[in-house]
Amino acid sequence: MTHSSPRLAIGTRGSPLALWQAHAVRDALAAAFGRPLETIPLEIIRTSGDRIQDRALSEAGGKGLFTKEIEEALLEGRIDLAVHSAKDVATVLPDGLHLAGYLPRADVRDALILASGAGLTDLPQGARIGTASLRREAQLRRVRPDLDVSLLRGNVQTRLDKVRGGVFHGTLLALAGLTRLGLAHEASAILPVDDFLPAVGQGAVAIECRVADTETNDAIARIACRATGIALSAERAFLAALDGSCRTPIGGLATVDGGEVRLRGLILSPDGRDEAAADERASVADAARLGADCGARLRQSAPGRALGLDAR
Repeated sequence: MTHSSPRLAIGTRGSPLALWQAHAVRDALAAAFGRPLETIPLEIIRTSGDRIQDRALSEAGGKGLFTKEIEEALLEGRIDLAVHSAKDVATVLPDGLHLAGYLPRADVRDALILASGAGLTDLPQGARIGTASLRREAQLRRVRPDLDVSLLRGNVQTRLDKVRGGVFHGTLLALAGLTRLGLAHEASAILPVDDFLPAVGQGAVAIECRVADTETNDAIARIACRATGIALSAERAFLAALDGSCRTPIGGLATVDGGEVRLRGLILSPDGRDEAAADERASVADAARLGADCGARLRQSAPGRALGLDAR
């Protein structure tokens, strides 16, 4: 490479999982450009979501709490690209920023971690399950309304320790995160997407940069996964059409097969009793439109107040 190759400074959170993601992007860029890793610096940025540990994100401001400070660094030019868990990224980005690409998506399923037992049916009546996700809570309540679902925040290891220490009977975590941290063996059961539809973006690593930064955009295009980008465009359009935030239990999963994209979407009431679901297909060229249309239809068919959505 010539000396004019882009700087490619990466901004990331400092959790073990966030650092795994940032290193994966850095490794891919270094390989694509034949550059030493040390020429692609990492800057660890502490976010509001890292600082707020005493309450659910839905009460603290919802999506964006894990990205705000990193996006400010992008806009100020202190970094050239930001690496996020795609499910943490708000549907509306700050002016001048966009998601330029994604790494190939990992397993999208949720994993159940139990202190003892091998599945949800093994949990005793009234067992205490910890999660910070309204989607997971609603899905749990749908199949086991007797469970005591309580707030559990923190990084992956913190949550595992709370289960191992007996504070909770169990918790749910993204299988992708466990696998990336070498902890997939901690899963007592892996939950099928038909029963536990994942969060929009689950398992995908998103790369954000300045719209006008042509060099960085070109660099990201060298490592971006096309199929993941198509799937995420459908999922994020679905979420945007629902004004989806951390305050509404929403699941969404798009998959690409050849020239077709399939989108499954779900809105649940917080207690899991009411739901509106969609399962539709379109050509990959219409992925974003498919997501928007699915979201609009679910918004109309959902029992608005029960599902926490504003009527329109």
